[in-house]
Amino acid sequence: MKLTLNYDELTNCMRCGFCQPSCPTFKETGLEAASPRGRIALMKAVVDGVMEPDDSFSRQMDLCLGCRACEPVCPADVKYGQLLEQTRDAIEDHAEHSWWVKGLRSLTFRHMFPHQKRMRLLGSGLRLYQRSGAAKLVRSAGVMKLFPETMRQMERILPEASGDGVVDRLGTFYPAKGTAVAKVGLFRGCIMDVLFTETNVNTAKLLAEAGFDVVIPDTQNCCGALHAHSGELDQARDLARRNIRAFREAGVDYIISNAGGCGALLVEYHHLLHEDPVMAEEARWFAERVKDITQVILERGHVPALTERLREGRPSGDQTETVITYQDSCHLRNVMKAGNAPRNLMSRIPGVRFRELQGADRCCGSAGIYNLVQPEMSMQVLDHKMEHVKETEAQYLLTSNPGCLLQMKLGIEREGLAGRMEAVHLVDFLYERMKPQPVGETEAALPGPGSTSAGQTAPRSEK
Repeated sequence: MKLTLNYDELTNCMRCGFCQPSCPTFKETGLEAASPRGRIALMKAVVDGVMEPDDSFSRQMDLCLGCRACEPVCPADVKYGQLLEQTRDAIEDHAEHSWWVKGLRSLTFRHMFPHQKRMRLLGSGLRLYQRSGAAKLVRSAGVMKLFPETMRQMERILPEASGDGVVDRLGTFYPAKGTAVAKVGLFRGCIMDVLFTETNVNTAKLLAEAGFDVVIPDTQNCCGALHAHSGELDQARDLARRNIRAFREAGVDYIISNAGGCGALLVEYHHLLHEDPVMAEEARWFAERVKDITQVILERGHVPALTERLREGRPSGDQTETVITYQDSCHLRNVMKAGNAPRNLMSRIPGVRFRELQGADRCCGSAGIYNLVQPEMSMQVLDHKMEHVKETEAQYLLTSNPGCLLQMKLGIEREGLAGRMEAVHLVDFLYERMKPQPVGETEAALPGPGSTSAGQTAPRSEK
């Protein structure tokens, strides 16, 4: 840890405690050690030789969601997320895992996520499991009872997987409608391209409708976020180098993410590779061009004309507005600083009333694979989140990250709200309500009255 951690960043913490009210694990436990301030104190104690990095230290680092909600409220601008990743990397270098944990980590981080073809094979197998009747057979035979309740619930709400990614569906280039305003590269992700292929397809089409030529480099791979958050920084750096080369060769103006978790690491590639003498400048070039899809549409594109889409079962003459709410992707909000852009686009949909979700800026408990490795705390956070979700009485619960989307689907399942509420990715919600523009027809970019280029106009909302 002495060799790994940035000591200057450790000493930047003023111990003021402003971070505590924003920290989900501190709210749930009330323990100082479970707050960002407490964890930084523990890190510094280890680096200073005051304490040993024992099992209790590791457990406290693992308990952190890594949502980084502490960073925007920190008056000293402490880069807590980077300290956490460095700490986990140091711990992992000396961890003594059982043989099956070592095997599972190796399978996941080295042999599965970095390889898109293997991910598509996994998607094909999962699709066969879902469509062949095997899923129903497994459930009826009681096999799923061998797994924890959280995993049983997660298996039920998984979307239909796909063995065909966005490149198989659209190719590596999708032209703009009318005159192109810029050339963008779509980051397709790994899990995103297997479980949410349709969202990737809709992302490309939405970008094209907004006036962008869309390139989807086939040589790109996993962003490395799961690796970085799990103490595998060297592997994350290798993945970053490949992605930088793929998008650099494509000659794009922007790199577009539709997943807050991926985008947050992509936008920090310059930090991840700052000690690499060969790739440091290339990483900075890459990071400066990373945008969430909502950001780039508002800043550079033509906002597509949107229309109301009647909710299924609602009479055509019924003028009742569709009620929606939104759960922030922590990394989109806290790292990419794009919390207002999704709300701006939602405000442009006619016939839709947006109700702000109390605590929308608080993590939902997904946090990558956190809901699998820390299920008790994850479900505790989720259950409290759903208390506020129910108060909105929304028909649609929108979000901008695949992990958050699955967690919200799980929350709806746990609360028995299926049929009354649906969790949907914001891109899919917008695409379904998009009026296609005739080829050649353009529309002025619409950062509306009083808004900024980043789209700060607030949606019509109910508190």
